Amino acid sequence: MARKPRIDYKGALHHVMCRGNNGDYILKEDKDKESYLQLIKKYKERYGFKLFAYCIMDNHVHMLIERENTSLSKIMQGIQQSYTQRYNKKYNRKGHVFQQRYKAELCNKDDYLLQLIKYIHMNPVKAGFKEGLNYRWSSYRIYISGKDNDLVETEFVLGFFSKNLSRAIERYKEFMKENNNVISTEEYLINQEECLNKYEENNTKSTTLDIDELIEKVCEICEVKIEDIVKRTRIKRYSDIRKAIVLLSEEYVNISNENLANKLNISSSMVSKIRSGASKRNKEVNKIVELVKSYSLIQA
Repeated sequence: MARKPRIDYKGALHHVMCRGNNGDYILKEDKDKESYLQLIKKYKERYGFKLFAYCIMDNHVHMLIERENTSLSKIMQGIQQSYTQRYNKKYNRKGHVFQQRYKAELCNKDDYLLQLIKYIHMNPVKAGFKEGLNYRWSSYRIYISGKDNDLVETEFVLGFFSKNLSRAIERYKEFMKENNNVISTEEYLINQEECLNKYEENNTKSTTLDIDELIEKVCEICEVKIEDIVKRTRIKRYSDIRKAIVLLSEEYVNISNENLANKLNISSSMVSKIRSGASKRNKEVNKIVELVKSYSLIQA
């Protein structure tokens, strides 16, 4: 059964968690952590997302990401695949490095955001690391440095504490030292409900996607790789998914036959046949179309 795709939209703020396969210590060495951090920076520059906090532990990573025009799945695909390639090459190995898909939870920009950043920065403390909050591979030190940086959105968060930077930093330090539960179950459930309501409001404003988003969403729902869909192949499963994308594009994407053909690596005449109904639709194509439409990510 296909896994339910994540709710994602422009401006969505996600708490992203990635864990090593089987709990392996895939980031134990400082050079590995530095490599992962450099990839965060690289893809932040490429895709323009906002990073509010991060913590790179020995076997997992936390990030608080607000995406702009590029979907979260594409951002994470870039970071995870690049790190996997580097890691496997360095340690002369093959196979998965990360455990299944990354986990992502929606977050609101309110008091819950502060609690979540606190949770992320407290990871080294809970793990018993001697550096505690001053752990090198967390964004906490960036928050208390008072220096300009092009990586973490500290200004927005510190603004919750004071408009004066020095006072805000001191109050943030006090906040981090407060001995309380970081996130309660009730707070979590309220946050998730509010985020879902915000998503529903956001999603009803427009049903238009760009073609890359449509292809990405269909591939995620059908659990196939994008590269398998956009390359020339006669594998029936991939061919059916391409036909479904063509049919869905009529409803959700404003794109010409020629441009769509180039995206899917098929002829424009084939796109025209599918759209006009001249190309016979089999049951599998219909199932794919209905499956995609059944998800709230794409609403009629």
